[in-house]
Order: sequence, then structure tokens, then C-alpha cells
Amino acid sequence: MNSTDRGQPEWSLQAGDNANVIVLSGDWIAQQGHVPAFPSDGLHQVRPNQPLTFSTDGLGRWDTGLIGFLWALKQGAAQAHLDMRAETLPDAARKLLDLLPDRPAPAPPLPRRHFAPLAAIGTVTIDSLTEIGTVTELGIETARGGVASVTGRGRMRLTDLMSNIRNAGPSALLIVSVVNFLVGAILAFVGAVQLRKFAADIYVASLVGIAMVREMSAVMTAIIMAGRTGGAYAARIATMQGNEEIDALTVFGIPVSSYIILPSILSLTATMPFLYLYGCLVGMLGGFTVAIGMLSVTGAGYFHQTLNAVALNQFVFGFIKSIFFAILIGLTSCRIGLQAGRSAADVGVAATRAVVVGIVGVIALDAIFAIIATTIGI
Repeated sequence: MNSTDRGQPEWSLQAGDNANVIVLSGDWIAQQGHVPAFPSDGLHQVRPNQPLTFSTDGLGRWDTGLIGFLWALKQGAAQAHLDMRAETLPDAARKLLDLLPDRPAPAPPLPRRHFAPLAAIGTVTIDSLTEIGTVTELGIETARGGVASVTGRGRMRLTDLMSNIRNAGPSALLIVSVVNFLVGAILAFVGAVQLRKFAADIYVASLVGIAMVREMSAVMTAIIMAGRTGGAYAARIATMQGNEEIDALTVFGIPVSSYIILPSILSLTATMPFLYLYGCLVGMLGGFTVAIGMLSVTGAGYFHQTLNAVALNQFVFGFIKSIFFAILIGLTSCRIGLQAGRSAADVGVAATRAVVVGIVGVIALDAIFAIIATTIGI
């Protein structure tokens, strides 16, 4: 490639001895933005039945801008049934040009879409059942790994479990405190506006206590953990998938369910119930703050009314719900992480999917628990 400056890129078509000559001159650098495009009628003045050759005496520096021009010229020569001889081109340009076809590949036909609602419903149903079966199988393998770890035959490291517990428990106390305190305060504020009309200020304590213990604390804590911890699990496993660490564990015969998934699920299962109880306490404190500030309620009266309104079975019900929420978030997040691709963008997609699926799954599972509670009379 010539390194001297030859000026603006130019080309022309000239008649030579028994040939059509394309004269190239100047610097053909694409980044300079001056590379001419080969027009569709650039060969209308050629002499038929004579080859197409090149004169590159005035050619200076070049890059892909020249190759693009030559490819367009090559396609035009093929349409005009001209023999293009590139012997006089630079060796690198000639080799690159030989790799390009005479005609661009035809665009693939657009797939025809048929209106088949039953087939679409069947596909979605089969895919959903397959995914449910896969997640269930993953949960069974994880449960077996947990039993093996308890009996001393598992491969789960205690350091991994303690690290996950620290990240899922103490590290989440601040956000759990803020959210549940505000939820309890909002419930007390809304209840106070209405109950004050009937001189029933004291029942704000019942409203906040029952709402937090039965529903709000468990659901809000689960949503927080789905967005905070579930997304982190999916991103971490997706990153390991992209770095081929999962493949390395498989090659060495280390079960992924025991080494990665089991500590994640156990840490959530161990910490979520206690976070739920802590959320109940903080939510009641938020309601207590609003009631004391807005209503004519004493602290002792608020405490006594809360004890009378909230039964022990409500705590048991919320405690059990929080365990199932933790298992759901852990399994779905790890499954989505294992399904992720191997690019950096797939890590973000996996984290987003884990958060969305976790939140929707928590709400759907809470609706099922509500139906069960109504049926058994809790």
C-alpha cells in the first residue's frame, strides 16, 4: 500500500488497446468521507466483448473504501457480462476482491404467518409445562443435595452458604426496614382518614397489625428479595455461564445444583422468614408512629389493641408463605441464570427476567395462599 498522499480519490473509464480501462487515482480512505460510489450506469459506455482492466499508477493509500467501490464495479461487470481482470490491482486488494461474490446474496423470503390460535396456545402450554417440570426437577436435585449436606455427604461448602446468608439477610435489613416502615405508615394514614369519621381511632392498630402480618410484610419482603437477591443470583450464574465456569464444573463432575444453587436457595429460605418477622415489627412501628402523631391513641392502647387483633396463626401463616416465596425466588432466579446466553448483554437480560418472574410469581403465589386461607378459614 502506498503511504504517500495522492489527493482526492477519482476514477474514470477509458478505452485502451483491446480493453476497457478503469483508471484509479488518489487516496481511497473511507474515514475521510470522499470515496466515490460506483454508479449503476457506470459501465454504459464500455465496449462490449472486451475485458475490463485497471490502471493503478496514480493510486495512493486505500482501505475498505476501495474494496467497496471495486465490489460494486465487479457486480456491474457481471451484469454486463464483462470479463474483469484484476491483475494490475494491489495484491491485497485483489485477494479481498476474490473473496466477494459477483452478486449479493438474495434476501431470504419473509416467513409466512398463518393464523393458528390453537397451535399457539398448545405451544405456550407445552413450553410452560416443560419449564415447570425443569424447575421442579431442579428443586428435587437441590433438595437431595441439601439432605446429602446434612448427612455429611454433600459438596456444598459452608463458606458459600454463610456468604449467601450474609448477603441475603443482614445486608438486606436496611431496605426491608425502610419499605415495611413506609408501608405500615401508609396503611395507618389511610385507615386513620376513614376510621376517624366513626371515632374508631384505636382500630388503626388492628388494621396495620393484621395487614402487615397476614399479607403486606411477607409480600413486600419477597418483592424486595426478588429484585435485590434474585436478580443478583441470575446475574452471577449468567456471568459464570458466559465465562464457561459452569462448563468447567460439569467437566470436573461437580454438581451445579449442590455447588451453586443449593447455597443460594438455602440462604433465602433461612433468612426470608426472619426478614418477614422483622418486617412485621417495623411495619407496626410505622403504623404506631402515624397513629401517635395523628390520632388520639396512647402507646399502651395501640400495643394492647395490636395484641388482641393479631392471632398467632396469622404469624404462622405468613411465616409459611415467606418460606415458599424464598424457594420460588431462589429456584426461578437460578434457573433463569442457567438458561442465559454467553454474552455480556445476556447477563442483563437474565437479571431483568429474574426480577420480573420473581415479582409476578410472588404475587401469583400469594393469591393462591389467599384462596387456601379462605378455604380453611384462617
